[in-house]
Amino acid sequence: MTRVVPGRTDRVVVVGAGLSGLAAALHLRGSGREVTLLERDDTVGGRVGMRSGPGYEIDSGATVLTMPELVTEALAAVGADFGTVDPPLRLRPLTPAYHARFADGTALEVHSDPDAMAAEVARVFGPAEATRYRGLRDWLARLYAAEFDRFIDANFDSALDLVNSRLAWADVTTLVRIGGFGRLGPKVARLVRDPRLQRVFTFQSLYAGTSPAKALGIYGVIAHMDTSMGVYFPDGGMRTIAQAMANAFTGAGGVLQLGTEVTRIEYEGDRARRVLTADGSSVESDAVVLTADLGGAQALLPSRIRPRRPVRHSPSAVVAHGTIPVEVTRRWAGSGHHTIDFGAEWERTFTEITARRGRGRLMSDPSLLLTRPACTDESLLLTRDGQSHEPLSILAPCPNLESAPLDWPALGGPYVRELLAELEGRGYTGIAKHFRVDLVDTPQTWADLGMSAGTPFAAAHTFAQTGPFRRGNLDTGASNVVLAGCGTTPGVGVPTVLVSGKLAAQRIIGARPGVARANRR
Repeated sequence: MTRVVPGRTDRVVVVGAGLSGLAAALHLRGSGREVTLLERDDTVGGRVGMRSGPGYEIDSGATVLTMPELVTEALAAVGADFGTVDPPLRLRPLTPAYHARFADGTALEVHSDPDAMAAEVARVFGPAEATRYRGLRDWLARLYAAEFDRFIDANFDSALDLVNSRLAWADVTTLVRIGGFGRLGPKVARLVRDPRLQRVFTFQSLYAGTSPAKALGIYGVIAHMDTSMGVYFPDGGMRTIAQAMANAFTGAGGVLQLGTEVTRIEYEGDRARRVLTADGSSVESDAVVLTADLGGAQALLPSRIRPRRPVRHSPSAVVAHGTIPVEVTRRWAGSGHHTIDFGAEWERTFTEITARRGRGRLMSDPSLLLTRPACTDESLLLTRDGQSHEPLSILAPCPNLESAPLDWPALGGPYVRELLAELEGRGYTGIAKHFRVDLVDTPQTWADLGMSAGTPFAAAHTFAQTGPFRRGNLDTGASNVVLAGCGTTPGVGVPTVLVSGKLAAQRIIGARPGVARANRR
């Protein structure tokens, strides 16, 4: 039996209206709690946010949606669904989920459907590699089956839970047997031989903050979500998910206060009693859920509590947002909603961006993610000077501020121009001249928003920061304060932060069977 917050928990304050805070608030409100959700920004969504440019809006955070049933589960907690929320949510499956382009000029469409993907692998790499792909896909599915319900969608009080639970121990032994605690990169290389195809199934380790060569095999579950379970896009952009969740919460009687910064929590003994805000008001609380970055959350916890060990943070990213004429992009071969353009120097790239303190470097041969949401949702197109334009974002992984304390206010613009010149040379003709860059987010942007080490990807998923060894959601020093978000369990990513919010709520209300669980395997 996992621990829950003791005593009265009728009134709950949730700090932060990102996806984890929204999920926690919905599950708590569905249990009958009085829930107040406080958000310092003027909009909801947190890291799944939005930027405004001249005449358009664009997603500023995550653009890849997998496992939408976790959104369904959160909405269902208050009796809502995709059709009843305002605005209604319409999800479109992306086919292909990704376009992959390689330094030698080859391109691969990444399909979620196994037959379509096997045919595409056979076309590019040959029939023998297509057979090996099916073996890799089977391995990823077995990882997921052994891992998700028992280790991701579950609260742990300590690593001993893995030993004391017969079911959990059985899945641990399964993961050991199939290579879940080996290294991801070498395992994938044994299953498929072409280095280009290996990259398609290992680049996701960047989300976990490590290189494929060092990432644990269990993080293949991210590749399974990305490449096998389907990638989706909501009409209007990712930000509509957060808005729909917020509206479902307030429609169910929850209180949402935007533009409200939490400055302090008052404690009586080991219990939080009220949450104070910058405008001088306060909210009484029987329990609190903190979804702030762990660096910011630490300042709100009892002063006697300090982190158990230094945190190793994930790499960061530079993201350029803007618009480009459609007549330019229609000439780009092998590009779509999500395009991953791989550089040739794969291992060196990870060495550069994941280096320890002070030794990080910008990618000398960049691998980049281009996102063109109007490829799926034409309502996002805009007209400027009589021409049709589409929003475009370019994401370049980079070291965090601990790894490389660069002067990003000075460096950001020149670095983006360097990336555009590189893309021009890779066949994105016209991007250097015609991409109108309106906004650039850098590690300094994330640091200014309170994200530790200037990274939106939180603590890296090293062995010592994974699963029951990651900072637990009850590791707060206060008996009625719970953590949620990507810095605590289960970790980084849209599915995992939605789970994190649910797990935080379960620490207050107790575990209840998930309505979506039956559909996950």
